[in-house]
Amino acid sequence: MPEQQIYLLSPKNLSPETIAVAFAKTSRSPESFREIAEGLSDETSAKFHERWVVGYGHASVAEHAILHIAIENVSRIAMEAIESNRLASYTEKSTRYQKWGPDDFTIPPELDGHPLRDEFVDTIRFLFSTYAASLDPAREIVSKRVSRRDGETDEAWDRRVRSQYVDSCRFLLPAAALANVGMTANARVLENAVRKFLSHPLEEVRAIGQRVKEVTKSEVPTLVKYAEAVPYLVETSLEFGKLANRELGIGNGELGNWCQLVDYDHDGEQKVLAAALYRVGEMPYADAFAHVNSLDNAERIQLAESLLGRLKRHDTPLRELEYCNYTFDLVMDQGAYAEFKRHRMMTQTPQLLTARLGYATPHLVDEAGFRSEYEAAMERAASMYEKLAAWNPYVAQYVVPNGFNRRVLAQFNLRSAYHFCQLRAAANAHFSIRKIAERVAEEIRRVHPSLSVFMTLPEETWQDVERKHFVNP
Repeated sequence: MPEQQIYLLSPKNLSPETIAVAFAKTSRSPESFREIAEGLSDETSAKFHERWVVGYGHASVAEHAILHIAIENVSRIAMEAIESNRLASYTEKSTRYQKWGPDDFTIPPELDGHPLRDEFVDTIRFLFSTYAASLDPAREIVSKRVSRRDGETDEAWDRRVRSQYVDSCRFLLPAAALANVGMTANARVLENAVRKFLSHPLEEVRAIGQRVKEVTKSEVPTLVKYAEAVPYLVETSLEFGKLANRELGIGNGELGNWCQLVDYDHDGEQKVLAAALYRVGEMPYADAFAHVNSLDNAERIQLAESLLGRLKRHDTPLRELEYCNYTFDLVMDQGAYAEFKRHRMMTQTPQLLTARLGYATPHLVDEAGFRSEYEAAMERAASMYEKLAAWNPYVAQYVVPNGFNRRVLAQFNLRSAYHFCQLRAAANAHFSIRKIAERVAEEIRRVHPSLSVFMTLPEETWQDVERKHFVNP
């Protein structure tokens, strides 16, 4: 019998395009991967991709070509477009652990030569100066609360203190603030990402798309060279924007219920339990579902215990939890959304970032005696937003600080809910996203108590988070 072998085709020795071809050819070649790769060159690999990926549409081959892209000094609003690709991986500069300097922002190219440009820059600089001025008063409050641990260095203590006061001061940072992100993706995802970037309404994002295309062509010249703007994306967005404005107009700016469970599987628990039985049985799904439906409540709870009762903190539930879905209409501050958007296995539909849903005020800002300065900065940003929005609502997003609220529609399954709620309700999570996670968990527990009871969550409630961290929640 042939000996089992497991080894790397290393990008140190082979180009990403060549590795992709080596894997692709195994479907029809009896040779080993090493033998296939030895017979390839960049030129022959390019011809293969031109014929099979481009010509015949066998795009899955491109998934074996992996690239790592460093993207620096882009705006937070552009970051949303970059990180919207579900099957890529990202690590982003954190607003929780780093501080921003007075010039760490971008000016949208649409404003070049525009009469509002100077006022935009003045407003952004005012936000950044207010942010900088808030750091020391907030730090003084926190430093009095954080006791040093035995043997803790000054650096370690300062890091713990910094994460707490920067958490509140970051509410002042606008979407124009710069950020860096490392992106890892395969060539198929990158091609689709570039198409979306080039179709985006913001010039900054389109320029990012062009640059990503240029740098990736050096590694996978065949697989991304045909990526262009997509008329469907451009024209559909424009048309629906006109329809929405004509038919619905602008909302009244009232938050209402900031967490609405607008739809869910009413028989979701039965679906999950039936699927779990189906997994290990030999019956049709309809029989498994009928059996679960025939059980009384106590018997279903016992079945749920068998399915989820052994979960440890870092365990991932079985995939059968994916048969139960929820749709939430959420309102959260922009800082929370920056973390919420990272849960890309969800389906998320964010509205444009505006200054029309009000803003959150952290308790720490008030305790530090900085509330009047904070509110002045937020009101100035809101005023600038309206001037820009009358001309271009996409560009107007740049001036909106993290503290302003935003709407997002999100659909996800119970398995994703476990991951989101447990991760974002944890004690080390930012308090803005903790509030969201606790409230989402509460709603899921209300409609599906038998399966959601096994989530590992802290004892605090979302009301506790509001009272502790926000002014006038």
